[in-house]
Amino acid sequence: MTKLNSIGIAKEPKDTLVVVAMSGGVDSSTVAAMMKNEGYNVIGITLKLYNDSKETASSKQCCAGQDIMDAKRVADKLKIEHKILYYQNKFKEGVIDNFIDSYLNGETPIPCVQCNKTVKFTDLFEESKRLNADALVTGHYVKSITEKDNTDMYRGIDLNRDQSYFLFNTTKDQLNFLRFPLGNLLKDETRNIARELDLNVADKPDSQDICFVPNGDYASVIEKFRPNSFSKGNIKNMNGEVIGVHDGIINYTIGQRKGIGVSDKNPLYVVKIIADKNEIIVGAKEHLVKTKINLKDLNIITNDRKDFEKELFVHVNVLENEKNKSATPVLDKARLSIRDRLTQLAPVFVKNKYMLGEEFSMLDVAIAPLLWRLEHYGIDLSRNAAPLLKYAERIFSRPAYIEALTPSEKVMRR
Repeated sequence: MTKLNSIGIAKEPKDTLVVVAMSGGVDSSTVAAMMKNEGYNVIGITLKLYNDSKETASSKQCCAGQDIMDAKRVADKLKIEHKILYYQNKFKEGVIDNFIDSYLNGETPIPCVQCNKTVKFTDLFEESKRLNADALVTGHYVKSITEKDNTDMYRGIDLNRDQSYFLFNTTKDQLNFLRFPLGNLLKDETRNIARELDLNVADKPDSQDICFVPNGDYASVIEKFRPNSFSKGNIKNMNGEVIGVHDGIINYTIGQRKGIGVSDKNPLYVVKIIADKNEIIVGAKEHLVKTKINLKDLNIITNDRKDFEKELFVHVNVLENEKNKSATPVLDKARLSIRDRLTQLAPVFVKNKYMLGEEFSMLDVAIAPLLWRLEHYGIDLSRNAAPLLKYAERIFSRPAYIEALTPSEKVMRR
């Protein structure tokens, strides 16, 4: 039986085809060199995502024209096949349009997350499969551990470079196909490897700006694609009084202090953006404090191939739906499903303090309301779920959690 190679596949490296996503930066270039030196069959792929301008061709932005040339030079030096895929239209529709829509809705988007979701890990995944590759390898600072054809994602050891947050939308199928060799390295170690391998990008500056936004001026991008988006509106204080006029909500983000256009004896911050009324609400710093947040696009990845949300949270909707109040068999089935899924989750907390380890995370925020409502829903957990119940008590003992509860929520649990 062939033992697992360094990326967790039961093949000899020479028989393993890997596609490396090459952006032209030091990280992905180093990964390509590492794979080549370990004897893997390597194909490098670079995506051209937008049409360059003089402003966007700088070295401080990823995926710029210079980056494509750098990726090709590295591939030539390594003597590996290199492909350039042209996805400008897909990038415009999946990332730039979403970026603009988010700002027009009063949100502050993270286009790199959207890019990973709609372009990089979608189209690169499909192209890699088309090439019959065994894995798609990237230069992200993320740890992945593969056991029995199942891969789990963890934070990279370099917490200053950890990129797991940007990959939260990764699907289980994608994760099982992805590999992240830099997850166990510090950034300085990566640069040292690049220097030892004499890569021309060893000292290349990291990309800092959004690739399609020249010099960080996102308003100019929105003006280019949506020229009628800059409509004036009112700036109001926390009492609803008009204290100024703005030139377009796209010029503001929550928490902004400078450049608001109005002043007071105390510093003012953007507290709220009401897109449908074209209004900006400003207030003191303490008005920014929130005890509740709304989550959307939740993506929970478990070892189970089945979708965790579908198998757990969808049953919560059944219990909350007023139409089902008299449908006892439906309610009992939902309670049983939630009980079983939570019991399966319990062993995680034998060693872990929280969902992802020792630190409280957004996953804990997501599951806490369900655990608080178990008695309210009529769900009794067995002794096998004891580690989960202890975990729940750790969450409930956090002062911020209790403070965030509404009066109706507080009476759900004795």
